[in-house]
Amino acid sequence: MTGKFISLEGMDGAGKSTHIPNIIAMLQARGHEVIPTREPGGTALGERLREILLHENMHAETETLLMFAARREHIDRVIAPALARGAYVLSDRFTDATYAYQCGAKGVAAAKIQLLEQWVQADLQPDITLLFDMPVEVSIQRLATARSPDKFERENAAFFTRIRQAYLQRAIENPARFSVIDANRPLEEVKKSVEYIISTL
Repeated sequence: MTGKFISLEGMDGAGKSTHIPNIIAMLQARGHEVIPTREPGGTALGERLREILLHENMHAETETLLMFAARREHIDRVIAPALARGAYVLSDRFTDATYAYQCGAKGVAAAKIQLLEQWVQADLQPDITLLFDMPVEVSIQRLATARSPDKFERENAAFFTRIRQAYLQRAIENPARFSVIDANRPLEEVKKSVEYIISTL
């Protein structure tokens, strides 16, 4: 048995996490075991690395290496076993986020990330990636009223613009995997788009 691997991506403030409970409920109603998880994180070690990554300043390449260290544990302990037993893995971010944040926004060479991706993941990729897209200014407005921001959420508009551009480029390069969702709409409309995509799996 093999399950399905679903990832959710988008800028901070795009609202992707809001839709996770509904996606879980939809899949469970169809009889699937669902494993919700997140990156960085997903394991005990990954969660410890998450705190470091979100709050400690470091070289962008150090950040990238730590992301992939957490990802290696995540795949080994959570993702691969779940997929092998036929479960659906629902991950709040995966490797596309590294291309968006560390490559697109911080300038780490894509070739270096590709080497790490091949080493850590081999041929593992999400079956589908939901990219929640919205204008940068809307994302920043949402973050201004959110919880205490982490180091990424405190960045400026130029940083978020680079992230958005990198995500959209990933979608262009991987059209069979990506579904781009206009997240700058009323919540119910976005929810219906998500429900439609999940219903086609």
